[in-house]
Amino acid sequence: MTKRGDRLSFLSVGVRILLAAGLLAAVSVICFADDAPKPDPSGTATGDKTAAVDAAGNPFVVSEPTDKTAADYAKNKKDFDDYQAQAAKEPLAVKLADDVGHVRIATNFAWTLNTGYLVLFMQAGFALLTCGLVRKKNAGHLMMLNFAAYVFAFLAYYAVGYAFQFGAVAINAAPTNLGGIPTLNKFLLGSGQWGFLGGKGFFLTGPAYDSASNCLTLFEVVFMETAGYIIVGSTCERITFWAFLLCELFIGAILYPVFGCWVWGGGWLSQVGSTLNLGHGYVDFAGSTVVHAVGGFCAMALAIILGPRTGKYGPGGKVRVFPAHNIVYVVTGTFILLFGWMGFNPGSTLGATDFRISVIAVNTNLAAVAGAAVAMLFWYFAFGKPDITMACNGMLAGLVAITAPCAFVGPTSAVAIGVLAGLLVCGGVLFNDRILKIDDPCGAISVHGYCGWLGAVSVGIFADGAYGSGWNGIGAANYLGHAGQGVTGLLHGDSRQFLCQLMGATLCAIWAFGATYAVFRCVNKVKVMRVSPEVEDEGLDVPEFGAPGYPEDAVVSVPY
Repeated sequence: MTKRGDRLSFLSVGVRILLAAGLLAAVSVICFADDAPKPDPSGTATGDKTAAVDAAGNPFVVSEPTDKTAADYAKNKKDFDDYQAQAAKEPLAVKLADDVGHVRIATNFAWTLNTGYLVLFMQAGFALLTCGLVRKKNAGHLMMLNFAAYVFAFLAYYAVGYAFQFGAVAINAAPTNLGGIPTLNKFLLGSGQWGFLGGKGFFLTGPAYDSASNCLTLFEVVFMETAGYIIVGSTCERITFWAFLLCELFIGAILYPVFGCWVWGGGWLSQVGSTLNLGHGYVDFAGSTVVHAVGGFCAMALAIILGPRTGKYGPGGKVRVFPAHNIVYVVTGTFILLFGWMGFNPGSTLGATDFRISVIAVNTNLAAVAGAAVAMLFWYFAFGKPDITMACNGMLAGLVAITAPCAFVGPTSAVAIGVLAGLLVCGGVLFNDRILKIDDPCGAISVHGYCGWLGAVSVGIFADGAYGSGWNGIGAANYLGHAGQGVTGLLHGDSRQFLCQLMGATLCAIWAFGATYAVFRCVNKVKVMRVSPEVEDEGLDVPEFGAPGYPEDAVVSVPY
């Protein structure tokens, strides 16, 4: 078979796997189909008086009590009857409440979509950052990987990933700021508080063809894509294009959605506060582990399978540094990522009506600058000169580490988390290079893997209890002896939350690394994922894509 035939063969295998998964999922949807509730694709029924609340979050509508054996049933029944009688007398008040509820949800829709667009723009930042960090002969290859990551991972997520992640979100984690999605209410694996895989919404049809669901889809797919971009930085300059596409299909369809279901889709890990009495259950506000550690430890497994670039290690294992070819790209890309992170973290409230967004934004920036400062100073004292690429990685490390705890800590804690991240990313890069001998051209494993793990653990250390009452169904009534106490870490009295965070973050690393390594070790046995030594030496731009990233540097034969 020709080289081109090999590539097409492996791509077709990936597509067939994806289609088979989609077919199985579609069959399961049919089997589990029921008559209610119905999706609302037009949005006319999303947001009414049931979504109207006062400043304290108390609802306008009084729900009818159903448990007649409850001690306060008589009082609750009277409150409900009084509300019904009042609503019948004052239809204009009910109409006003409907309008208020609709505007509240509309405001949250606009906020969530716009912050999603900011996260989408991070793709430009990743492209510039990774392209600038590699050698000139591979610039076009880096740009193509970043571009293709969005295209193919999105298609995989559309087909099965979204359903696997959020197909049961209505059971334990309904996004109330968006009006809820009652139609996504089935686990494919597990049930109740022990769900492992969502089971509705494949190909964004049926229960997922809903205005609130599609708002969530847009926001969540760009998070998934972020995990997909991370592997570019660790696999670049040596991975074949077909192998990279297979990696993106795997991330979008399986790796990311599974752990995402466990934490954000109402799955078992989010519910261990109720089932195992571990604090508020596993908490990751905006994705230090769900997004970054998943991508980072996946990147680690792929880098090990591919092996280091030719010439990276000399005699005796001496490390050879390949300088970044364009510092301007690196710094510009970093600032674009910082800008996009203003959607990443504050947007994860899924609503502008949650005023914690201001605290989250300040915390995010503080951790970023603290991480950058520490990385810059670390390199200065260790090697005599500050390194701009490591300073940029320090900023990204601070951003990654604050992503999980950003809503649950104060500004001083945010600075402390940024400092820890700045130290960890520097130590991680040196550890990978010198001890583990893992060639990670852009430092993606340290930035996203190690610092993602740190971010989730930081929730269990620094969370101060000021925010998150009722998170994962815990603490609304009485938590740690305080009614309405939010997510609380070790320094503020909850050791069990710390243990939960440590367990969940470590499990994330094991899942992302283990699943990736098992799958792609097998793939690599069947067909080598790495380009030939000749192609690597020439640069991947022309052999893989037929055009150099910098054509003015190409040797052109001109007949005279």
